[in-house]
Amino acid sequence: MFKYCQWPRTVLVFIVMGASILLMIALQAVGPAAQLPTGVVLRVSGAVSQPLALSLQDLAAMPRTKVTATEHDNTAIYEGVALAEILQKAGATTGKLLRGKALASYVVVTAHDGYRVVFALPELDPDFNDTAQRIILADTINGKPLPDKQGPVRIVVPQEKRPARWIRMVESIEVVKLP
Repeated sequence: MFKYCQWPRTVLVFIVMGASILLMIALQAVGPAAQLPTGVVLRVSGAVSQPLALSLQDLAAMPRTKVTATEHDNTAIYEGVALAEILQKAGATTGKLLRGKALASYVVVTAHDGYRVVFALPELDPDFNDTAQRIILADTINGKPLPDKQGPVRIVVPQEKRPARWIRMVESIEVVKLP
């Protein structure tokens, strides 16, 4: 009956287009991280006792760490704050309190474009991991501020073979504690 009729195909095209539009609207609503207030480059939230909104000046005042790391065959010196230091300042469960169910906690780092990476909380705790102090939130490369396409801050994990978790344009860090 509909063998030579074009309207079922047309209806199907409109249904697919409508679903695509709804998906785009939903992604824009959830999409990339919310706009940060002026001066704030990073929010730290979730299962922490002291949520933070940090500026570049706040980060500059914290203990600094330098790491030499290679990304895509380019070696550079990054400087910034150890992620462990930021989590301790925010009051995340660390050290001797990080045991039992708390060991299932994790950290979600989100970039401006919505890209996310995950770290297990013990990975970022110097009491569990000797390389935790080398995982940094960098704000400089070779002594200069990060370029716009990388910063103002980014995660650098020099001990990893692939830089997949070297997330650029970081805007938020959320600590998640599983029940």
